[in-house]
Amino acid sequence: MFTDKGLNGVATDNIAIKVEDLSLRFGDKFALRDISLAIPANSITAVIGPSGCGKSTLIGCFNRLNDLNPEAKVSGKVYINDRNIYGLRQNIPALRTQVGMVFQQPNPFPISVYENVVYGLRIKGITDRRILDDIVESSLMQAALWDEVKDILFQSALKLSGGQQQRLVIARALALQPEILMLDEPTSALDPISTLMIEELIYKLKEKCTIIVVTHNLQQAARVSEQTVFLNKGDLIEYSLTDRMFTMPLHKQTEAFITGRFG
Repeated sequence: MFTDKGLNGVATDNIAIKVEDLSLRFGDKFALRDISLAIPANSITAVIGPSGCGKSTLIGCFNRLNDLNPEAKVSGKVYINDRNIYGLRQNIPALRTQVGMVFQQPNPFPISVYENVVYGLRIKGITDRRILDDIVESSLMQAALWDEVKDILFQSALKLSGGQQQRLVIARALALQPEILMLDEPTSALDPISTLMIEELIYKLKEKCTIIVVTHNLQQAARVSEQTVFLNKGDLIEYSLTDRMFTMPLHKQTEAFITGRFG
């Protein structure tokens, strides 16, 4: 099933996500075509490519976020825990708890830091204050934010800096204990210091869950990821160990993109 584009040195013995012949179109326009790959568990995978190549669309398939667009039509299979998430009778809210998403722009809710973290837990019906307190502390600690906000937990999250807000949004996702955490250009709006903090956080989080990072920053992909997916115009051009892709790419398109000759 998998070509060299899907197996160029990437370990496939412990898989978090397995994609088979995935295509997606919006109306008559294909955004993804015949994607097949396997993403290792407890690892960091970067997704790179020119603007509009399908990066965000691809990860949106992993928690069926594209379903929110009525024009989206999907074919193929995506397996998580050996279950095809595009099969019949799927629990989509449960899937989106299992596969968390953090977007490019920090989007804290206009409520307190504490209530931001427990928002999803309250929706799930968890009301025990001791449980909520423990999860708030552990999630904020995992997001490297606890020491900065522990004394202002009940103040508005909108008072935090951009970097703090992004880490708060990550903590909100971590509170639901996702198996997979997807970050869509999480540092594009941040200053270099905040970017470094997020990158260090990403590296630590792989002990807890599988990380997928969409980034337009090739240096960031090279720094943080273990394997990299390169897309162009909806096609999977290459999927490889990051070090291998950035030093010995298999495909001319990959080499041209990495060296800045197009994109």
